[in-house]
Amino acid sequence: MTRSILYATAAAVLFPLSAHAQEPNEPDATLPEVVVTATRLPAIVADTPGARVIDRAAIEQRGAVFAADILSDIPGLSVVRSGAFGGVAQVRMRGASPGKTLVLIDGVPVNDPADISGSFDFAAFDLGEIERIEVLSGPQSSLWGSDAIGGVIAFTTRETDGVRLEAEAGSYDTVRGRLALGTANETWAASGYVSRVRTDGISAADEADGNPEADGVEATTVGGKVRYALTSVATVDAAARWSKSEGDIDGSPPPDFTPGDTPDFTLTEQWSGFVRLSLAALGLEHQFSVAASDISRDNDGQFASQFDADRLVYRWQAAGSVWDQRLDYTFGAEREDTAGTVSTGEDVDLGTTSAFAVARVEPAAALSVTAGLRWDDTDDFGSEVTGRLSAAYDLPRGFILSAAYGTGFKAPSINQSVCDYCFAAVPFPELSPETADSVEGALGWGSADGRFDGRLTVYRLKVEDQITYVFDPVTFDAFYVNVAATRTDGVEVEGRAVLPAGFDLTVAYAYTDAVDETTGTRLLRIPEHAGSATLGWAGERVSGALTVRAEGDQPDAFGLRESFVTANLTSAYKLTEAVTLTARIENLTDERYQQVFGYGEPGRSGYVGIRLRY
Repeated sequence: MTRSILYATAAAVLFPLSAHAQEPNEPDATLPEVVVTATRLPAIVADTPGARVIDRAAIEQRGAVFAADILSDIPGLSVVRSGAFGGVAQVRMRGASPGKTLVLIDGVPVNDPADISGSFDFAAFDLGEIERIEVLSGPQSSLWGSDAIGGVIAFTTRETDGVRLEAEAGSYDTVRGRLALGTANETWAASGYVSRVRTDGISAADEADGNPEADGVEATTVGGKVRYALTSVATVDAAARWSKSEGDIDGSPPPDFTPGDTPDFTLTEQWSGFVRLSLAALGLEHQFSVAASDISRDNDGQFASQFDADRLVYRWQAAGSVWDQRLDYTFGAEREDTAGTVSTGEDVDLGTTSAFAVARVEPAAALSVTAGLRWDDTDDFGSEVTGRLSAAYDLPRGFILSAAYGTGFKAPSINQSVCDYCFAAVPFPELSPETADSVEGALGWGSADGRFDGRLTVYRLKVEDQITYVFDPVTFDAFYVNVAATRTDGVEVEGRAVLPAGFDLTVAYAYTDAVDETTGTRLLRIPEHAGSATLGWAGERVSGALTVRAEGDQPDAFGLRESFVTANLTSAYKLTEAVTLTARIENLTDERYQQVFGYGEPGRSGYVGIRLRY
């Protein structure tokens, strides 16, 4: 019954991830029960294999400015960044290619439909107004359809009540600022924010390879949220977010086509938003929403290009509970339309009509079972049915055993559907959707006093009919084809602890064996070993955190990226309840390393700032 009450209130209350949210030096501080909401039905993270949550307190304690700064600490996620400041940053989840991770902002899909694989660029994604990040690893197509074949990363923005002001400056002539203000109560809320960062940066191509030209970036983000209770059973809310980034990037000049100093430049502008009506009627909680996103990319340089794309999603969802709240369920329907331009200037439209249902039952106090089913009817590539089944069982002495099996699919992207950048005698091969299935099991544990918890997860993810761009050096034919089959076997370990004297510890490790089953070779840009550890401390006025992150060797198209270990240190000093001074040092040991082969990372760098909250 405790679980059911928690599920029922999760939509209104956002639970923090870590011990960072505790009051400083609180002797009875314990780890809170964490709930994830991107599962359509709110679910306890400890019962949900592959689910993780990062709250606002963890983001601030680690000094994360952009999403790429903290996503790499999630086991099973590999952040691929071609240049430290402004370079394209993509996420590979459990070995799946970047286009197989669906990214949501307040429930709005924001993947780039005009990108070759339909992926999302995290390069200038500012975390200033992000309240929490939810990560669902493994196929989630039964929840979110195409693009969620490898997993989901969902960002939730905050409602601001008062005034928030931040400013920071530091190495490479970096200047960053943010202003947010608003008001919130039970009846209505309205808030807005603006943030901006500018830096001279470093050379995107590794300076150690003779590339001294600095590549800077400027990025601005503006957004807002509103909410109003029309009646006791009806609420309307809306949010919008606009961002623009301008950055210098490096290309791959001839004759060897490895990363090097070039005058390449990129300009990206994106906005997303939604309007939603929540209504209690006929014994159900209904949500009617319209969500939209639009992105334009201009690349000027060695391979100049311009792309524009937009997405429109209509969604209805209803939820209810019966059997004394031991059976929760939700169901709904969606229509998604995407449009974009390709390299020839041609406009291409794709669309999908969907229906879905998810149910969770507690047949016994210690057992919960969740099942999901979804039907997607694409306008151009037929229909697909995907499903997911998971269960969690509470064992004695604080152990939780959980397991899941899920399937996924991904329809060809706009570029793939018209064979953009293809050179061959027509007709090109007809493409079919990529499909995936995954099985995973997890054993979790939490201490009786609530001060320690951890989880061990093992999984296998297989992707069939993976769409691959092939080139024949003899005929010079180039086109997309369904040829590849990939398999990832992995182990993920994570743990958290509240320690004496105000300390807390978070650790994570992932073993990722990702291979191309067609050739037997390791998949590119996936480290076999990766891990991180964060030791935090919170006192009455002073707090801080030391994060150490390590990655093993990583194969790339042009060579082997060597292993590395880096460390970041952050601290904060509370002058008053309204004023806090901050400082952070990145790459504390001045490690010379590459996150991606051929692209350098900053050496030791420092930043100081101030936070004002009223």
